[in-house]
Amino acid sequence: MSKPRNPGQARRVMAVALISAATSLAASPAEAPFLAENAAAMKKMMAAMAIEPSGDVDADFVAMMAPHHQGAIDMAQAELRYGHNEQLRRLAQEIIVEQTQEIAAMRLALAPSLRPATSTPEPREGGAR
Repeated sequence: MSKPRNPGQARRVMAVALISAATSLAASPAEAPFLAENAAAMKKMMAAMAIEPSGDVDADFVAMMAPHHQGAIDMAQAELRYGHNEQLRRLAQEIIVEQTQEIAAMRLALAPSLRPATSTPEPREGGAR
């Protein structure tokens, strides 16, 4: 067995394994599709969050948080498909909207035109208006 590439990888693998085990031990046959969908969302999220650091804190933050938020969206969609509690279904709808907006905001914040300047721009000839 190979050694994990980064310290958190072993924990992520264990979490996915536990979720997969829970899926096979569903409380009822009706719950199995929900648990399977959640396990798939978690597996996808954990894999996408396992990045190699780029040296850019902001880019790495977005690279990890965007899949984290997408995982929340995927799980909320499963709640909407299989859940029955109206309060939780409303919360799931809010999660989808808010997390989608936050993913867009994070990606937009990384756009080169929105990054803070590293130096003060030189004034134009003839003065600025």
